[in-house]
Amino acid sequence: MYFLNHIKFLLLSTLLLASTGYAKSILVMGDSLSASYNLKVDQGWVSLLENTPDFQKTHYSIVNASISGETTQGGLARLNTLLKTHSPDIVILELGANDGLRGYPLNKTQNNLGAMIQESMEQDAKVLLIGNRIPPNYGKRYTDQFFSLYQSLAEAFSLEAYVPFMLDNVALNDALMLDDGLHPNAEGQKQVLKNIMPFLLPMLSK
Repeated sequence: MYFLNHIKFLLLSTLLLASTGYAKSILVMGDSLSASYNLKVDQGWVSLLENTPDFQKTHYSIVNASISGETTQGGLARLNTLLKTHSPDIVILELGANDGLRGYPLNKTQNNLGAMIQESMEQDAKVLLIGNRIPPNYGKRYTDQFFSLYQSLAEAFSLEAYVPFMLDNVALNDALMLDDGLHPNAEGQKQVLKNIMPFLLPMLSK
């Protein structure tokens, strides 16, 4: 039922974009961190972004295709159809955390993200890559390599926009996190947006 409703939402988004005449669009490919996990939709950073005056001046529209629990493999499988359906000018790519939490081989995660960046660029979309960290109990070597793979991708594809850690000033602050210790609460979502905006706003003005 969730996926059926999600498909209906994406179709409705397409119709709304066509009817409102937005000139440009953004596709958000993320996991629970971008899907308002355990919050109201309007409390998530994507909805907060849509309602900021700076964003509204740009006349961009947003299609949030984020799904809780999504992996880079799942995102890669969905991306081609989403690119063809929405023809986004910008793709915000926020995936990989679930790969890390499940202990997936990092080379597969990096290859999947690289393929998504490549597909987006081939469709003339600019890419904002959003990095993340995983808890230290996975071992220093694995967690360090996980964190650095985002920078490696940003450099390999010469991306103009890359957020090293979306939960900066959030993850270690209990007042900004849900009880699970993995997801930001409503106040934390506001800080997540603050972390992303300095990298996204320059892209919107070009």
